[in-house]
Amino acid sequence: MTRLRLATVRPQEPEIFHSLQGEGISMGRPSVFVRLSGCNLACQWCDTPYTWFFTGHSAPHRGAQTYERRDNSVTLDIADVARTISAFDCRHIVFTGGEPLLQQPALAALCALLGPDFHIEIESNGTVALTSSFAPHVDQLNLSPKLRHSGNGDAARLNEAALQAYAADPRAWFKFVIASPADAEEVADLAARFALPADRILLMPEGTSANVLRERSIWLAALCQTQGWRFTDRLHIHLYGDTRGT
Repeated sequence: MTRLRLATVRPQEPEIFHSLQGEGISMGRPSVFVRLSGCNLACQWCDTPYTWFFTGHSAPHRGAQTYERRDNSVTLDIADVARTISAFDCRHIVFTGGEPLLQQPALAALCALLGPDFHIEIESNGTVALTSSFAPHVDQLNLSPKLRHSGNGDAARLNEAALQAYAADPRAWFKFVIASPADAEEVADLAARFALPADRILLMPEGTSANVLRERSIWLAALCQTQGWRFTDRLHIHLYGDTRGT
């Protein structure tokens, strides 16, 4: 029996839902989201802390509230996950988290069970390399390498070998979360260091309210124009707010 650890909308209810992709190059596309539980990083501004910031975690988070693992995580057989996904009658799937690439063996088995008719999109922090068994199932990689303001140490947030491999992968897009104009200098340094293609770099304002996003979008949009990078908003925040299952 192959199982996945999933985040929950409420206790024992997995966070598998049909919505519009809110970020990145596929923004606005109807998709089935499958949110996995667990992460290898601890971003202090993370907007899904219930996927990893469990009671007893030692890292800081600006929300301060920790979450009980048993109420915010559920383990399901991949056959049950496949049935839930198929019920939405949507062929575009987004595996998100947390960090979904921590569970690649189960994801590979799930994709094999679903069959080849689904478009598989991954949202990852870019620290975990694709495995040979899962890589053939992936159509698109939305990578979000973390900057220093995330609160993660350099060794934790940057996997040089993985980023170099992703830079050469045409499926990979690089989305950076920006909190201040100075963050763009760090993006430029990483782009040069890892040879990230400029036309696959996206900058996104950090924020979990429409007001904050609008304020930061004004100067961030202008910055993207200057640098020749793409801008991406957070559509789901404007439409639904900072809520689970949207």
